[in-house]
Amino acid sequence: MTAIPLSFVLSAIVFKMFGLSVNTMTLGGFAIAIGELVDDAIVDVENVFRRLRENKLTLNPKNSLLVIYEASSEVRNSIVIATVIVCMVFLPLFSMGGIEGKLFIPLGISYIISLIASMVVSLTLTPVLCSYLLSHGKLLEHKDSGLVQFLKKIDTQILNKSLKHPYIVISVTVALFLGAVALSFGMGRNFLPLFNEGTATISMMAQPGISLDESNKLGQRAEKLILQTPEVKSVSRRTGRAEQDEHAEGVHSSEVDVDFKEQGRPRAIVLAEIRENLKTIDGVFVNIGQPISHRLDHLLSGIRAQIAIKIFGPDLSVLRAKASEIQKAIADTKGLVDLQTEQQVLIPQVKIQLLREEAAKYGIVVGNLAQMMEKALQGEVVGQILEGQKNIDVMMRFDEKSRSDLELIKKTPVKTLPDGTKITIEQVADVFESTGPNIVNRENAQRRTVVMANSSGRDLDGLVKELQTKIDQNVQLPEGYFISYGGQFESQQQAARLMTLLALLAILAQF
Repeated sequence: MTAIPLSFVLSAIVFKMFGLSVNTMTLGGFAIAIGELVDDAIVDVENVFRRLRENKLTLNPKNSLLVIYEASSEVRNSIVIATVIVCMVFLPLFSMGGIEGKLFIPLGISYIISLIASMVVSLTLTPVLCSYLLSHGKLLEHKDSGLVQFLKKIDTQILNKSLKHPYIVISVTVALFLGAVALSFGMGRNFLPLFNEGTATISMMAQPGISLDESNKLGQRAEKLILQTPEVKSVSRRTGRAEQDEHAEGVHSSEVDVDFKEQGRPRAIVLAEIRENLKTIDGVFVNIGQPISHRLDHLLSGIRAQIAIKIFGPDLSVLRAKASEIQKAIADTKGLVDLQTEQQVLIPQVKIQLLREEAAKYGIVVGNLAQMMEKALQGEVVGQILEGQKNIDVMMRFDEKSRSDLELIKKTPVKTLPDGTKITIEQVADVFESTGPNIVNRENAQRRTVVMANSSGRDLDGLVKELQTKIDQNVQLPEGYFISYGGQFESQQQAARLMTLLALLAILAQF
């Protein structure tokens, strides 16, 4: 009655002293520990109770305080060592970094603090309470209830048989242990537990370059299809993200937040139905996740999906081709959903290729010319206007016609010679219409594209290993190109290797 609440009070004091906060994860640590907080006190009280009863039956009873002290001393080592061993099990958590560390380290801290607090209570307050409540009262005459007597009878029979055949017991135990170890290699592994947040976040990617009006129409159509599912309560949508947003996106990108009713079919069936309905929209790639897990995926790999197959290399056309091969190779994999390739398309561009030798004839520095053309065509902020509480940038650049008409760009004068001759862009540069990628993504200073997907109904570790096998068998990469597997799988692999090593060290430390 005192061990559990006092252990939490002590834990709260420690939290206050070190500036720790009570949150979902620390409460989770307390919830795990609550069943163990009373163990130390029970062990202490049971031994004190036994010794006091034995002392009472002797011809020369000792002082009850001395008996309580000796009884508590008998189990003190066991209580301390048991607490230390259990704490060691949780120590590997503190080596975890990244998102997993942020999530689980507070849980480990609260668990260990509360466990140590319960040990302190059992070594100090519990013997004192025993001296008041057990040494003078009639509690020592207490008889076991019928249920306890029955359980002790069974326990005695099991112990007698077990102790007579130690080799059989040890052999069976070792066999069960080895069997458990063998089974663990075939178990599915996920980085994070499968959350059910009660909502869903659906990312929709149309073709880059689509107009806002057309993208909005696709979004409205998607909303109607999602609302056809009976379990859907409401939907809300964002199309595009502002340039200064942390997750800037073009108007081809939409994000739909879906809120579900509390009752209805299992979530997996509901999401599968939404996926099937959204497949009817041509030219749109869909990725279904949940708000928290969606953000975690984005933090882990920069991709809003559980699995990110990243292809690195110098040539964008080769990257796009290999991404397409990979997508075809893994498309029929069981448990793989929301499969798509990062949107990268060729869009019309006007290219100005500066000619160094021609520019040098007229004494033009190519770097200065490039900066001047950037200001003329892209613009430069030259000042600000204060209007109430708002700052409005003043930008200088050519008018719309001079920036979009190829002939006008060619005729743009860039220098006037001493004789009055004007040198135009076309004399020192090649100006032509071409196509180029809408976006060039880089990671660690290398160009990359991504094939992304989610898992449904399968463990992440087993699914990615199957994907790796299929890709190795069906996709050949040219020299200078390579693949890495990111997302939750990468974090799970790193955490698993580290935890395995530290778990072995913890076992050694326990011995």
